[in-house]
Order: sequence, then structure tokens, then C-alpha cells
Amino acid sequence: MTTTTDALTTALNAENAAIFAYGVVAAYAAPSRAAAISDAITEHRANRQALTTAFNGTGVPAPLAAIGYTLPQPVTDPTSALQVALTAETECATAYRALLEITDRPSDRQLSVPALTGCATRAANWRLALKISPATVALPGSGN
Repeated sequence: MTTTTDALTTALNAENAAIFAYGVVAAYAAPSRAAAISDAITEHRANRQALTTAFNGTGVPAPLAAIGYTLPQPVTDPTSALQVALTAETECATAYRALLEITDRPSDRQLSVPALTGCATRAANWRLALKISPATVALPGSGN
């Protein structure tokens, strides 16, 4: 594997984990969050497809999704559900930022910038819902 394919793999794994996490989040979140959660799942699925397509021409097959994923914390109520959603967005943002920093392919950058922006926006919305201040971070995906 090359560094770029490693970063693509990390981003794809993060997307697969986010889709899994949002499935659990949807079961516990308040009904008023259903549309936002559905939109997030749709965006993560589109990002997953774009990443899978990005493997074309790399000589490395796109990794398959795992059977299941370990959530960062137990989900037992609407608050813990949103905390898991926030973690999923943060992990995806970190993966996209790394891909941006590593790749030399313009197509990877064109994929990563809107994906990183989407993760940052959703993360800010979840921070607002969780009453976490500040709701935004200066450099999404940088680990802050």
C-alpha cells in the first residue's frame, strides 16, 4: 500500500464505522433528530461510495466493511446517541484531513474537501445540540 491508499483506507473505514454508528444513534435519538440523522446517513453513504470509487486505478482493492464496529461509548439515551454521532463525525473529519494532507491526486482532494466540510458542519450541529461550547473548532480534523 502507498500512503495515499492507506489514507483512503482509513477514510473508508471511518465512513463505514459512521454509518454503523448512525444506525444505533437513530434508534436512541429524539424523534426530532430523525431528519438530521437520516441526512447524515445519506451523506456518509455517498462519501463511502466516492471513496470506494477513488480506489480505482490505485491497484489496491477497496476494503470491505466490517461485520460490526465497537462504539466509543454505550448508547443508552438521546444524549449518549448524539455523543456517538459527534465522535463519528470527528473521526471522519480526521480521516479526510489526513487524506488531504497526504494525497497528490486532485480527485482525492476534490472528494475530501466537501466531505471534511460536511463532517465539520454536522459535528458543530451535534455540539450545539449537546450544549458544548465552542460549537466549532478552528481546524476540523486536526484533533482539537
